[in-house]
This record gives sequence, structure tokens and C-alpha cells, in this order.
Amino acid sequence: MGLYEKTLHLLMGDRGLLLEFGDEISHEVNEKVRRMALAIQAETIEGIVETVPTYHSLLILYNPLTLPLDELEDRVQKIEEELQEIPLPEPKLTRVPAVYGGDYGPDLEFVAQYHRITQEEVIRLHCSKPYFIYMIGFMPGYPYMGELPESLITPRLKTPRLSVPKGSVAIAQRQTGIYSMESPGGWHLIGRTPLELFDPERNPPSLLQMGDLVQFYPISEEEFKQWKIKKID
Repeated sequence: MGLYEKTLHLLMGDRGLLLEFGDEISHEVNEKVRRMALAIQAETIEGIVETVPTYHSLLILYNPLTLPLDELEDRVQKIEEELQEIPLPEPKLTRVPAVYGGDYGPDLEFVAQYHRITQEEVIRLHCSKPYFIYMIGFMPGYPYMGELPESLITPRLKTPRLSVPKGSVAIAQRQTGIYSMESPGGWHLIGRTPLELFDPERNPPSLLQMGDLVQFYPISEEEFKQWKIKKID
């Protein structure tokens, strides 16, 4: 199986098969996950109910009455043998506006003090490069992205917040993300975007997709408010 010989197949109950392609966060491992997810989607295998891709694994949910486990294993094995030949789409770059600091990014000052740099430098660094979307999860439309510049790597909050506003731009460890809806959260909040990350009436509902890129850019509070007004209109 060459490059994919380390793939682990783990049973998850009586209707789930987990494919583990590695145990680290990396582009190489994530690429395997995306290739497998695309290949299974293209095969339209009867009995597969859903696939759930993550950083380094793919959960296959299936109906054992329609698709016995041994048959599923055989189909997956055949796909794995040709996985390197599965083409990946060109990544789409989405520019994401964000107002930083103040009520919109209450942890910006802490992050700056933690790294002994100015708040302006934190903003500049956060906007200095495009981020790869490793997965969508935690909540609908929430992108897990990386990696942050070395000088922005910051540990998670010791005590998570009970409520994080929708659209909050956050960082934790080597990752950055955007809260697609209000929820609890333990990441440092440095800004907020007016973009709607998840809309069930949109196709696809999630604005951002696994394997694509995000480039943040700063906007003023006034621009943020105007953006929200235009969306309401």
C-alpha cells in the first residue's frame, strides 16, 4: 500500500468504521483524509450513510443491513490502493474581514502582553498569511485552521467562557478559528468577522470548506457595523 500502509481501521460501534491516517496535524495526513472522503463520495457506495472527516481520520457511518462490514472493508481497501491517484480540487482562497480588539476581541491585549509585542503587531501577524482549513467541526461551519506564525502560538484559556459571540475570531495553540454561532469556548478572542459562516438556506451551508484557504484582513468598527447593516437590508 506504499504511502498509505499505516492506515488503521477501527470499529466504532456496529455501524461505524474509523480510518486513522496518522496521529499528527499535518498537510500530508490531512490530504489522505480528503482524498479518501472524495473517493468514497465519487463511488456512491450503497449503504454508506455519511462520512465525517477530521484532521487525521475519516469516520464512515454505514448501514450494516445494506453493507456488511467485510464488504465495506474490501471497498475501502481497493480505494486505499489507488488513493494517491485521486485528484484534489485547487484550494479556494476566501478573504475574511475582521475588526480586532476592544469588545470584539477582548483577549487581544492579553495575547500581545503574553508575547511581549504590541496589539498592532498581533493583528499584523494574524493577517500576514493565508491559513489552511484542516477541518470543519465542533459546530456547523466552524473552521479549524493553521498554522499560526510561531510568535502567536498561545495556550488555550485556563477556564473556557460560557458564551462566545458568533463571528468571533480566535486563536489557541497553533490554530485559529471562527465561531460560526454563539457557544461556549476556550480559545482567545482577538477579533470578530461580520461574515455569516453557516446558513442552512445556502448551498453549501458552510461558507468555508475543508482544504481551502482563509486570509484575514483588518477592518474598522464602523466598517463592521456597515457590513452588518447591509446584510440586514
